[in-house]
Amino acid sequence: MTTNYSSMGIILSICCLVLVIPAGAAVPISTIQPGNTVFVGEQGLDITAAMEGDTLLGWWASGASIAGSSPDYHISVSNPSSFSVYPGDFTTHTGNWYHLSSLSTANGTAFAVADPQIDLRIEDTTVNVDVTDKWVPTDDALQFRIDTNLLQMTQRTGVTSVPVTIKVQSPDGAILSELVDGTGTVTSIVDYPVTSTPQYTGAIWGTSNRVTYAPGTYQVWVECNVNLMKDNYDQTGKTVSRKVSLLNQNQNPLINDKGYVTNPTTSVATQISKTTTMSTTPTKAPMITTALPTTGSPDVSLLTPTTEVSDVTLVPSSTHTKAPGFASSCALAAIIIGFVLFSKKE
Repeated sequence: MTTNYSSMGIILSICCLVLVIPAGAAVPISTIQPGNTVFVGEQGLDITAAMEGDTLLGWWASGASIAGSSPDYHISVSNPSSFSVYPGDFTTHTGNWYHLSSLSTANGTAFAVADPQIDLRIEDTTVNVDVTDKWVPTDDALQFRIDTNLLQMTQRTGVTSVPVTIKVQSPDGAILSELVDGTGTVTSIVDYPVTSTPQYTGAIWGTSNRVTYAPGTYQVWVECNVNLMKDNYDQTGKTVSRKVSLLNQNQNPLINDKGYVTNPTTSVATQISKTTTMSTTPTKAPMITTALPTTGSPDVSLLTPTTEVSDVTLVPSSTHTKAPGFASSCALAAIIIGFVLFSKKE
C-alpha cells in the first residue's frame, strides 16, 4: 500500500488554517469616510480616507470663522489607520473637525465627533405597560426599548446595524446571555443589532418559566463597546445605560404593604358626650287634699306636697302652684262658717 504523503500534508495544512481563522468573526466598524460621525471613546479607527493626506486636525468653536484663522483646538495625526477618539481630547470638542493643510488652513471636513448616548426601558407587552423599575406579574411577556444616537454609525460604508449587549442580571447575580420567550424561542442579547431608534426587541422574554426566571428582582442595562468605546469611556448614559430594575413575582408587592388600601374609605371618629339638660316639660303639681269636718268648726288640713324625682333634673320654679279646687274649698268653708254663726244668732 502506497501512502500519498503530499496529499496528507495538504489536508493537514487546510485543517490548520481552518482552526486559526475565527469562525464568524465580525468586521469592525472602523473605516471612516469624509463627513462620517465618530463617537467619543472609539479606538483604532481608520481615518485615512477622511484625512485626504493631511496630518493635522482642527476644531473651531461654534460660530467662529474658519477661513483664514487658526483652530481653537488642534491635534496631530501620526497614524491615520489607527486613530482614537480619546475623551481627553474630544469630550469638550464635539462637532465638526477639519483636516488642515497648515495650522491656519482648513482643507475640508474630516468627520464629526458626537458624545454617545444610550438608554433602555422595559415594556410588558401582555398589558402594554412600561414596567421600568416596576413590578411585573409572572407569566407576562417583556420587550426592551433602546434609545441611542449610535445609529449614526450606519453612515459608514457597509454598516447596517450597531451591535449592543443587553445585560440581564438575575436575582442570584448571574448575567444572562440569552432570553427565552413564551413559545420557547431563544434570542441572544449579546451583540444585539440596533437598526432604528428607538429600537424595540419584541417580546423576547417570557417570565412564565419559573425554573429559568425565578421570582425576584432583576437588574437590566445595555452597553455598547464598538471599537472599545466603553472600555475607554465607561460613563453611565453614554456607552452604558443606567441600570433599571424589574420585580418578577405573582403578587402585587403593594398588597403586602400595610399602608396599601384597595378600597380606601374615610372614617370619621364620633365622640359621644353625656350632657345633663334641664327639662322644659311642665312638672305635675303636687295634689293638695282638703278634708271637711263632720262636727264643729271646719278643720282644714293640707297634705304635704310630694315631689316626683326623675332621672332628668327638673327646671326649678320660683312660685308655688295652687292645687286645683283650693279656691272652691275655701269659699265653701266660709259659707258653712257663716251659716253656723247665723244659726247661733237666731
